[in-house]
Amino acid sequence: MTSELPTKVVAGVTVLDTPLLTKALEFAREHSTDSTYNHINRSLLLGTIISDKVPATKDRDREAHAIAAVLHDLGFPIGHPPHSDVISKDTRFEVDGAHAARAFLKREADSQQWDKHRLQLVWDAIALHTIGSVVFHKEPEVQACAYGIWADFQGPDRVPGGLLTWDEYNAVVKEFPRLGLMKGVKDNMLHLCMTKPETTYDNTVGEWGDRYLQNEGYSREGKLTQYLLETCDLDDKEPH
Repeated sequence: MTSELPTKVVAGVTVLDTPLLTKALEFAREHSTDSTYNHINRSLLLGTIISDKVPATKDRDREAHAIAAVLHDLGFPIGHPPHSDVISKDTRFEVDGAHAARAFLKREADSQQWDKHRLQLVWDAIALHTIGSVVFHKEPEVQACAYGIWADFQGPDRVPGGLLTWDEYNAVVKEFPRLGLMKGVKDNMLHLCMTKPETTYDNTVGEWGDRYLQNEGYSREGKLTQYLLETCDLDDKEPH
């Protein structure tokens, strides 16, 4: 499906160069800080490098992978214009991003080419990208997106199988510098814990709150899934 689409070479990596991807990058730029924008570009490039070496992901839908990669952090609240309609009050950031990406595709993409399945691939890739124990068991496009995102936080030495070399990684970072990404991630995580705490209790965002915001009133005490299950008393209320 994507083999005949136009391409370009960035940091030594061949990636798609379609009008839709250009629009997606523009949309991401409007809703991202500099460090987040560079991160999503690195995620696409690193994910391409790795996925092209893995037999299970080599023949993926490259446009679905690319769109998911560049839109995967739309749910990060810092960097959005005032009154952004992407950020919800009660939905975790990954789902905000997935919803926004699907809405973007319904608005900008050819509906004859982007059927329900392709839309779902992008939605899943974004909504699940922080859940490593799930995402790498999904479709090739979803896995490819996650490969790149995780590689940008782990570096070549933590990518299994020697699938990413330091030369490849450094070329990508030279093209799109990190710009203090980890401080930006921390700021976003803490912002989410303070402004939408109910969306953080059952996921990794809450770990940031546990570590840095206990003196600010943030707490997951009594809100974890384990607590909800352990306090379930329905077994004692079975009808007789």
